[in-house]
Amino acid sequence: MNEQPQRPIPSTAHGQQLVVRVLQKRPNALRTLHPPGSAENELAELVVRAAQNLDSLHSELVDRCTWAAADLTRVAAGTAVANSMGILQTSGPNIDILAARRADAITHLKSALGAYQRATAPRPERAAPVPHSSSRTSRQTR
Repeated sequence: MNEQPQRPIPSTAHGQQLVVRVLQKRPNALRTLHPPGSAENELAELVVRAAQNLDSLHSELVDRCTWAAADLTRVAAGTAVANSMGILQTSGPNIDILAARRADAITHLKSALGAYQRATAPRPERAAPVPHSSSRTSRQTR
């Protein structure tokens, strides 16, 4: 087989890491496991998209926090003037919204992973019916 070595998952890719932790497979690998158009393939695609969404939101949250921290550090060091609107007043609500969206994305990914696991779990073989014995105990009724 002509497989290329896989790059390590970045530590900030929480969606990908969660998929690997739960399913022991990378998200993109899920796309090749099931026939196109099958319910399992659709669920795999939902897992992949949910992981990508979480990774994107987390990256945006980290960027916003890093920007605000750098701005505050420059102000604290005296190398920049504080913005008249207030650094935290302008960046704080955006960070709060991104943090809430990230939390929702985690919940959504966990839900998609659970549905995928249930749909792809091996089905137990149906138990063979227990043969009825020919002699039945008769009950007396009153």
